[in-house]
Amino acid sequence: SGWLLRNLHMNGASFFFIAVYIHIFRGLYYGSYKQPRELLWMLGVLILLLMMATAFMGYVLPWGQMSFWGATVITNFFTAIPLVGDSITTWLWGGFAVDNPTLNRFFALHYLMPFVIAAVVVLHIAALHIHGSNNPLGIDPKGPQDTVPFNPYYTVKDVFGLLVFVAIYAVFVFWMPDALGHPDNYIPADPLVTPPHIVPEWYFLPFYAILRAVTFDIGIPGTDVVFITAKLGGVIAMFGAVALLFVLPWLDTHPVRSARFRPLYRLAFWGLVLACFALGYAGAHPPEGINVIIGQVATVYYFAFFLVILPLLSRIEKAKPLPASIADAVLSKGSCCAALVLALVLAAPAPAQAAESGAPLVHRVWPHQGVTGTFDRAALQRGFQVYKEVCSSCHSLKHLSYRNLTALGFSADEVKAIASNYTVMDGPNDEGEMFERPALPSDRFKSPFANANAARAANNGALPPDLSLIVKARAGHEDYIYSLLIGYEEAPADFTLNPGMSYNTVFPGHQIAMAAPLNPDGVSYADGTKASVDQMAQDVVQFLAWAGDPHLEERKRTGLAVMIFLVIFAGLMYAAKKKMWKDVH
Repeated sequence: SGWLLRNLHMNGASFFFIAVYIHIFRGLYYGSYKQPRELLWMLGVLILLLMMATAFMGYVLPWGQMSFWGATVITNFFTAIPLVGDSITTWLWGGFAVDNPTLNRFFALHYLMPFVIAAVVVLHIAALHIHGSNNPLGIDPKGPQDTVPFNPYYTVKDVFGLLVFVAIYAVFVFWMPDALGHPDNYIPADPLVTPPHIVPEWYFLPFYAILRAVTFDIGIPGTDVVFITAKLGGVIAMFGAVALLFVLPWLDTHPVRSARFRPLYRLAFWGLVLACFALGYAGAHPPEGINVIIGQVATVYYFAFFLVILPLLSRIEKAKPLPASIADAVLSKGSCCAALVLALVLAAPAPAQAAESGAPLVHRVWPHQGVTGTFDRAALQRGFQVYKEVCSSCHSLKHLSYRNLTALGFSADEVKAIASNYTVMDGPNDEGEMFERPALPSDRFKSPFANANAARAANNGALPPDLSLIVKARAGHEDYIYSLLIGYEEAPADFTLNPGMSYNTVFPGHQIAMAAPLNPDGVSYADGTKASVDQMAQDVVQFLAWAGDPHLEERKRTGLAVMIFLVIFAGLMYAAKKKMWKDVH
């Protein structure tokens, strides 16, 4: 069940940040950072910083294109620090570029940092118990009538909330495991090929937008004297955006905590929420045109909120009358938190995808899509035949073994026969020499070329990509691969086609090194299906979708069982919560 652990881990990081961001914005709304809980708030911000460092180093570990180039871009910004920047960057890299030493130290730190986070969480909880929790009213308890025991009241309430959160989490784990990631990270890291648009994970996008918002040098106008370069200014702004949270308790000195009783602050708060979403949008798109302006305007508001608006409102805002006690107001209480939770979960900026300049994709309904969709075994076998007879002459499938073909409906004997058609290098033998032998079902699919240089030499310098994860590694996924395969046409009269290139309506730039791979009746299907270009494209796309996600059907079956359990359990907890809390209310 490695697929399950992998999906839990990569989506768990995103949902960890969703929970923490909701917690932070809730604390901002209800004034949980105010006296006497300053230490509690600062420890929480420290946890956020540690989480960011852990997540960044973890994102580098898959060593995909976005991992490698994200690490290169972000760590390069440390070179902007005067005097010591280059030394810090070299120390982080463990050399003079992002390479294997960087990966080794990031791996070590990635599994050690959670223990540091756990220690700070203990301190955070200890600080919480000094003065107790804040509440939506922002007023302190005045007697036993204002409090309830944590158990069973908040135990059952928190279990219900946790189950709802886990149910949303399960939807992503079992049905949309790649929705919060970037397709380019399924492409192996290549220092020689820069992605069109480098973006971090979605939870870093607002800070990434702040980093890019500073596009000008700061110095003496009319001279060449520069005090702060645009690069350094962006780094200062990015770290300053987090540093402001540390000093927030001293920026907002208004005696009333909760935004419920501060209408001007409430308006400014929702402006901050809007600015953060705008920053996420700007960070997810290339820094050009209106995206730069959106990022700069949102950055100005972000800093103005903390440095100008909060200190000003602390002096001039007149709050509404506070309730005499929590008990007096509890029956009429309301909350913005449900709306805030919904907004943060549903409107979080989606990760950006590489810009495509091709024609719109042809969208199809694939049988394996949907909540209960499964693979068409006949189509998978036909697709494997297309791969074997057409694609395998150039493209490898190195993440699959021949024995995996049993999932397509082939018997064990058929798989042995398929494998035996290939020879693989093995050894050394007793004489210390390498030798060739017929492939076994346990062997990986044989690559058509000995190495990447041989592949380039045979294809006019172009390197045919491995197809194991090609569906996951392209924006548009199945629709993109299908549209590409049927998108070959004659070049328009006004289009200049370079030598050795083919015209494709979908491929960016419309020039592709691969000639049209599919021709009518180029394959004779064993089941008698007519091998049109469209049919072959559909079949091979489904086969490649299975190759990239062979556990899809098991994943969905497991997800249905998990969701049934969570729904029933959550219903029971909701009923228990209503019964326990009815006397309190």
